[in-house]
Amino acid sequence: MNNKKRLIVGISGATGAIYGVRMLELLAKFDDVETHLVLSKAGKMTIQVETPYSAKDVESMADVVHDVNNVGASISSGSFRTAGMVIAPCSMKSMGGIAHSIGGDLLVRAADVVLKERKKLVLVVRETPLHLGHLEAMVSLSRMGAIIFPPVPAFYHRPKTLDEIINQTVTRILDQFDIDVQLFHRWDDEGMSRHPDAGKATLLAAAKTSRRAKKQR
Repeated sequence: MNNKKRLIVGISGATGAIYGVRMLELLAKFDDVETHLVLSKAGKMTIQVETPYSAKDVESMADVVHDVNNVGASISSGSFRTAGMVIAPCSMKSMGGIAHSIGGDLLVRAADVVLKERKKLVLVVRETPLHLGHLEAMVSLSRMGAIIFPPVPAFYHRPKTLDEIINQTVTRILDQFDIDVQLFHRWDDEGMSRHPDAGKATLLAAAKTSRRAKKQR
């Protein structure tokens, strides 16, 4: 009997492929988590455009890889027990298919199964600006039980690199599945008191320089 926590990870064609990739990198370190990866065709293209990895590199990070066209895969059935699914990033096309229960490929079918089985579905939606159709689809999915999780960066932990911003978002996504990767300082009763004003002097100096330059024009 498999006692590992099975988590389905989908990567679709929206920008932000690094969120799904970073998640797989981190989950590979957990012996008690079994990742099931589904990559859409557009997702593979986005990985090559936005990251230093190939689709094969990303597939090697997962425990199990499913062909997006194989709608008969294990994760297409509710009898295959999982902890849920996260699609990171989630394109508007994939989101629309899930919202309307159009299981044209394994990515959408697996998400539909997770919803009907009342498991956790986290959609890291990546689009801006949003029109009414996008918003209505999100409302519909939220009513079905999905978690709409736009990758909005936080700044209270004073990130200094892009990696720190990505890690904070991925950590919060995995929190939804009670998987703690401990990659950033969480907010607590001390709030910002633990954070030095790193870079404050430099920013103030730059602002003063800009103001002086404006006055001299």
